[in-house]
Amino acid sequence: MEVRQPYDRNVGLVFQDYALFPHMSVAQNIAFGMKNRGAPRAEISRRIDEVLEQVQLPGIAGRRPSQLSGGQQQRVALARALVTRPDIMLLDEPLSNLDARLRLQLRREIRNILSTFDCTSIIVTHDQEEAMGLADRIVLMNKGRIEQVDTPHALYQSPKTLFAADFIGHANWIGGTLARRGAGAGVVETALGAIAVAPPTLEDGPVTLCIRPERLALVDDEAAADTRLDAVVERHDPIGADLRIWSRLKDGTLVQSLEKNVGRDLPAPGASVTLGFRVADCIVLPGARP
Repeated sequence: MEVRQPYDRNVGLVFQDYALFPHMSVAQNIAFGMKNRGAPRAEISRRIDEVLEQVQLPGIAGRRPSQLSGGQQQRVALARALVTRPDIMLLDEPLSNLDARLRLQLRREIRNILSTFDCTSIIVTHDQEEAMGLADRIVLMNKGRIEQVDTPHALYQSPKTLFAADFIGHANWIGGTLARRGAGAGVVETALGAIAVAPPTLEDGPVTLCIRPERLALVDDEAAADTRLDAVVERHDPIGADLRIWSRLKDGTLVQSLEKNVGRDLPAPGASVTLGFRVADCIVLPGARP
């Protein structure tokens, strides 16, 4: 099999800091790769106009990078990589230099833009929300090793390891020992008492229960919950549409639950409450947290 040199491979690259040539116009930046490949001048001009329309930047071909906003520079860098019609696109932390609102806006735009091109895109990021919002599949790395490969939904809802559950999203943790109880049912013995879990696929022994904050609810006597835990509210943290409630369990564990921030009365700090969750909302992971 013929081995192609890196410079002969049809790969597009978007650098973390964009790496636009400051002395060139937008059109000259975008044309750089095509000129090196010997594309005809008329073809270069046509494709520059075409790709600027696709990244929603028509009419700026004559500007210099210093005349553009951060978001516009990001899209020019994307256009420069896409205009050569690569087989694979590599994006290195493409949104890390932008503020939070612009990151959210461009995340949607980049996904839409990339979906119109027939190429595989590999995006490197340390931002879990960015990964969840951009990817069809996520390769979660831990110290150079692959921890889990899955869809964003599966990685969040069904993590396979403590690292995956801890890295993606927020979680509450309860340590204990797994033991089977008849007909394949599982029970985890904890400092808070016995907690029923779904029929386990793990060996009996030390485990950690993971309950996402949105699955741990304030419950009353009539609410349906497979497990109920007594707790005392410590504080409320407003986070926009949601309200994060921090509570202390009777064994000293601090847990968080999410309630919609719709203005209804919630228990004040110091109040005794009951928190509940269903068996289906409890993820059983092997091993004990450090």
